[in-house]
Amino acid sequence: MRKRIEVLKGIRDEGEVTRKFMEARCDRGAEIARMLCLSESTAAGIRSLDEHWDGHGMPDGLREEEIPLAARIMCLAQTVEVFHANEGLKAARKMVKARRGTWFDPAVVDALLDFCNDRGFWASLEQPDVSEWEPQDFALTGDDARLDRIAEAFARVIDAKSPFTARHSERVADVADGIAEVLGFDEEDRRVLRRAGLLHDIGKLAVSNRVLDKPGKLTDDEFAAIKTHPVYSLQILERAPCFAGLADLAANHHEKLDGSGYPRGLKAKDLDLPMRVLAVADIYEALTADRPYRAPLPAQEALAIIDRDVPEKLDAEARWALGVYVGEAQAIAA
Repeated sequence: MRKRIEVLKGIRDEGEVTRKFMEARCDRGAEIARMLCLSESTAAGIRSLDEHWDGHGMPDGLREEEIPLAARIMCLAQTVEVFHANEGLKAARKMVKARRGTWFDPAVVDALLDFCNDRGFWASLEQPDVSEWEPQDFALTGDDARLDRIAEAFARVIDAKSPFTARHSERVADVADGIAEVLGFDEEDRRVLRRAGLLHDIGKLAVSNRVLDKPGKLTDDEFAAIKTHPVYSLQILERAPCFAGLADLAANHHEKLDGSGYPRGLKAKDLDLPMRVLAVADIYEALTADRPYRAPLPAQEALAIIDRDVPEKLDAEARWALGVYVGEAQAIAA
């Protein structure tokens, strides 16, 4: 994060800053598509979705039919969605006509205008169900390795939500796996725990960035909104058959042994060892992470802070294993 900030400080032109950000966003989107085993044409479409028909878009300044058709459609769709949601259909239609031939492919605009009077379609956007549009013969089957890559891809989506959480999910997964290794978890239990670490914050995708990125103290209402993210994590993961078995594990990462955690106020009897390990890993990562507003805490200082909550709130066995893992990591780094 700090390296990125220093790079941007060296860029004096505001347009160049915007281009760099857009290029990084587009590259990350394409990378995630490939991690999800989607086609190269899909990845190319995602990378080019901010290109404009007249060549003044980003990141590469492609023009007209140099831009993949999927990208031309998505560029129009994402812009229409914002205008429709915020200002209504009339404003969206006016914007589309004004940008026809500049931002947008004229043929794609004309296709949109053909169904602009379909009230049923626009009403359906209030409660969209994208599964209705999925081709019946389209299905991806995956072994454990593919599911691991899918979890890693979604972790990158989650961590891209806020500049304060770069690599948080990946690092939580690493720390949790390190603790589990010290505790003697078998390979399958470690795999499940690692996936839970990667996906534990997926519910933050449903929380406003105005709350997540607020630099100052949160209001009571804002903190209440933050506390909903494990609930959303549970609901999202329960709906995915391949991850439903770890939904509770992922969603309980803010619970405490004495019942003072959230969102459900669970107590020791409700929290198994993997849940306790994930809670400790999440706190340790947050304390030792490099954030825009502070430097990372040294490992020993972070462990001392965690010790204040052991054994009342945090599990002593998980804390001991964390200390072993940290010591081994420091020895390897030295």
